[in-house]
Amino acid sequence: MATTAATTAAIAAQHTSSYRVKFRKKEFLELVKIANPEIIYQTGRMHFFAFDGFVMYTFECQDGDFKQKVLHAIEFSNQAWNE
Repeated sequence: MATTAATTAAIAAQHTSSYRVKFRKKEFLELVKIANPEIIYQTGRMHFFAFDGFVMYTFECQDGDFKQKVLHAIEFSNQAWNE
């Protein structure tokens, strides 16, 4: 089982990106409609989700702007974690 978890983590690391793209509210909400993520993450003033190898984010939205579930994260980082 540990090998499977390590393999999954390695594959995920290959498909993630450190590129972040900041949007104004209107454009962010349009992108949410296109990408249709299941979850929007929120930390501090920032709402974000991953799409097409990028992290899309904005500081201009409120939780009520989304039909998706909003999960409140403790911290946002684009640093890779090796556990």
